[in-house]
Amino acid sequence: MHNARMDPTDTTAQSRRTARRFDVCNGDADGLCAVVQWRLHEPSAATLVTGLKREITLLGRVPAQAGDEVLVCDISMDRNREALLRLLDRGVRVRYFDHHAAGEVPEHPGLQAHIDLASGVCTSMLVDRWLHGRFRAWAVVGAFGDNLRGAAERLAADVGLDPGERERLRRLGEAINYNAYGDDERDVHIAPARLYPLLARYRDPLEFFEREPVAQEIDALRRADLAEAMEQAPWWQGDAGAVYLLPDAPWSRRVIGSLANELAGAAPARAHAVARHCADGTLTVSVRTPIEAPGGAHELCRRFGGAGRERAGGIDAMAPDRFEAFVQEFARMRWGAQARPGARTVKGGDAK
Repeated sequence: MHNARMDPTDTTAQSRRTARRFDVCNGDADGLCAVVQWRLHEPSAATLVTGLKREITLLGRVPAQAGDEVLVCDISMDRNREALLRLLDRGVRVRYFDHHAAGEVPEHPGLQAHIDLASGVCTSMLVDRWLHGRFRAWAVVGAFGDNLRGAAERLAADVGLDPGERERLRRLGEAINYNAYGDDERDVHIAPARLYPLLARYRDPLEFFEREPVAQEIDALRRADLAEAMEQAPWWQGDAGAVYLLPDAPWSRRVIGSLANELAGAAPARAHAVARHCADGTLTVSVRTPIEAPGGAHELCRRFGGAGRERAGGIDAMAPDRFEAFVQEFARMRWGAQARPGARTVKGGDAK
């Protein structure tokens, strides 16, 4: 990857006020662990802008002006394009790490974009790559949380973690990821914006897991919700996969992503979709491709108004009368056929 360095920008506007920093990320394990790595590398006061798992259009909440700096981790550039362009037009410098569908990356001297669409990569791994593994244990947590167990194991081996340490980081990553799912913050154990400063206290995530009670609390709640979910029978199943339909309940709102990941891990040759009834009458859906044939999740979800990446995708609000059509499309999918090599991109200058 090209390590570009932006020439110093015009300081006229900055001379009139102190430049501000904003960290924008998805509230799941991958997004939070990516920002933790960056702020351990570059300690600085920054305003965090985050939300629950399906709160994707976060850049529109950033009130940055000329001379300010914005770090963006693990939110789709395609879904935030207009807000990104507005920030760049104002003279804001943006550093962007992500692995979701991005569309055309803007050419702009104020933007440094690190986009990799490879199915075995997550945002925490992209930050780890840029930082040359300096805080790799946090990348392990992010990768486990993003259900990239093979990649997480390889990273863990690189830093010499023993099996017990790997297991604790797996539990931590899956717990943080689980904690991001819900219709609103009343569903989750702790809001991601409140969890982040607790994570950021620790250079070593193992210390966080051992010292912070919230880690054990989330882990225990996740296991209880999974036990409830595992009692549900598939709505449809075939040779290549299965579809589940959950009721609208606090446990199902929290566990939908974890259940999809658990099912994928238990049957790596099969695809899985977990749908859930919502209070407004729509359905929310999480899709996981076969681990052995990653590719196609984004394409399937896009047909029903959703998005994602090759390995995993989601639909936020699908009309219930489209559920049968979704199941039929799911059953016909040729998983892996749409997979493409990662498109690693660095454009613009260094947003430092």
